[in-house]
Amino acid sequence: MPDTKSFLFDIGNVICTFDFSLVLTRLQAQSLQVSADPPHSIDSIKDSYETGLLSEDEFIAAISRITGFTGNRKEFTRIWCDIFTENRQMTNLIMKLQAQGHNLYLLSNTNHLHLEHLKRNFSAFTHFSGGIFSHMVGVMKPQSEIYQMALDHFSLKAEETIYVDDLEENIDAGKRLNLLSHQYSIENHHLFTQWLSGIGINLG
Repeated sequence: MPDTKSFLFDIGNVICTFDFSLVLTRLQAQSLQVSADPPHSIDSIKDSYETGLLSEDEFIAAISRITGFTGNRKEFTRIWCDIFTENRQMTNLIMKLQAQGHNLYLLSNTNHLHLEHLKRNFSAFTHFSGGIFSHMVGVMKPQSEIYQMALDHFSLKAEETIYVDDLEENIDAGKRLNLLSHQYSIENHHLFTQWLSGIGINLG
């Protein structure tokens, strides 16, 4: 068995893919508005929700107001959350890492509704020992504070911690803190396994 390592995993486009454009399309399908809002019209509200500046009720009300959504809260939640698809090859890898005794944690810009949906519906999340999430701590990647919060909370040493994310700016922030950082691409999953092998983690 290899020496145990600690991992910080991003969620979106690493553990699950997602198509956020579906949200606006589906909300506006139940709207009385004649013209559609551009996708970026809800970005600032989403960011406020994902950093804890808006409550769930405030968030739903604001998005419904902008899009003209006429459905109920249950319908909104379904539309907001039903955008994810499991990355099965990563789920399998995560299972192997846990079986080898590695310490697995999450580090994600996300929100309460999405996080609860993911935990209920995707088995990969049962293999993690905890996480730091933007909506709980009020800071988003790539701000250095959220990385340091993860290191401190889980008593990790940056130079011994493997960080996996799909976004270059987030990886660059991780590297500045001396995390062992890998920019993940679903289309090139094999490059991640090769990289792990290069640092002594062989998955068989």
